[in-house]
Amino acid sequence: MSFWFTEQHTDRVRFSIEVKEQLYSGKSYFQKIEVFDTFEFGRVLVLDDYIMLTEKDEYIYHEMMVHVPIACRPDTIKKVLVIGAGDGGTVRELCRYDSIEQIDMVEIDEQVVEVCKKYLPQTACRLDDPRVHLYFEDGLKFVRRYQNTYDLIIVDSTDPFGPGEGLFTKEFYGNCFMALTEHGILTNQHESTYYDSYTEMVSRTHRRMRSVFPVSMVYQAHIPTYPSGHWLFGFASKTTHPIYDFHPARWEELQLKTRYYNTDLHRGCFALPNSVKEVLENA
Repeated sequence: MSFWFTEQHTDRVRFSIEVKEQLYSGKSYFQKIEVFDTFEFGRVLVLDDYIMLTEKDEYIYHEMMVHVPIACRPDTIKKVLVIGAGDGGTVRELCRYDSIEQIDMVEIDEQVVEVCKKYLPQTACRLDDPRVHLYFEDGLKFVRRYQNTYDLIIVDSTDPFGPGEGLFTKEFYGNCFMALTEHGILTNQHESTYYDSYTEMVSRTHRRMRSVFPVSMVYQAHIPTYPSGHWLFGFASKTTHPIYDFHPARWEELQLKTRYYNTDLHRGCFALPNSVKEVLENA
């Protein structure tokens, strides 16, 4: 017998999905973890009652987190740090690049990784790649230990509360700045400005990143199962600009088959609606 899972987007907005069955329910030291099999979106990972991914649209998020920064420097990104990303989707996309030599993934909750390996092989399928090194610890503390080390840092975190709260602080962005190489890039998930209750989070995050990085921009994607469907990402760097330093021909030579990202979309995703630009400018 089916039932409905409902996520509370705001005090007056709810998003519901009809569920075939619950495949997993457990509680780690850090959070509640659930996996549902649904009619419309396939398997769904839920942490503390918030949807983290669905099999139907996860490719949008993971492709935009990974291919946007790498397309700016496809020849020089060799060493990557991924913070969060316990579902494995970001690592899966990174492993498609033969030029990447090392991927360090730091996830605070080992149980999330184990659950995804068992129930979400679509995203967790490359976590055993020999280039991938898993560390189960606090990403905020991990990044403090490194200087001038990583060509790309991807912060694939949960929302800025609970286990992911420390990954949205000025201190954390400062540590990432130090850990990046001269032309290094940082990307992160940046929430959404569509609902008023999210606006301050976006503004605060952008303000903190901009205070640390000379290049600090925001880009967008349409992800149906995230609140409002309109989602933002942050792009920050010491020297690399996502448009002026973009190498579309070099990326296209790689002949990677993607379902969402393409080089035309790369340019367009940085063209933001006025409502979003206003929030960022006021930050």
